[in-house]
Amino acid sequence: MPGIKVGPRESFEEAYRKFKKQIDRNLIVTEARARKYYETKTEKRKKQKIAAKKKMLKKLYMLRRYESRL
Repeated sequence: MPGIKVGPRESFEEAYRKFKKQIDRNLIVTEARARKYYETKTEKRKKQKIAAKKKMLKKLYMLRRYESRL
């Protein structure tokens, strides 16, 4: 669980900003949103396929971009 130590001269806004940054780094909010609703196996597979396709297209784009410079 994320936590921060607040200094004596630190304002609430600064402490809150630090806390939000720590939560973002630990992916707590995204995990909570993912667990909010039950996701069927079919939906999970569909998301995995989409992610794999995106990853492959990104690799292809980077490869073509690299080859064009040669």
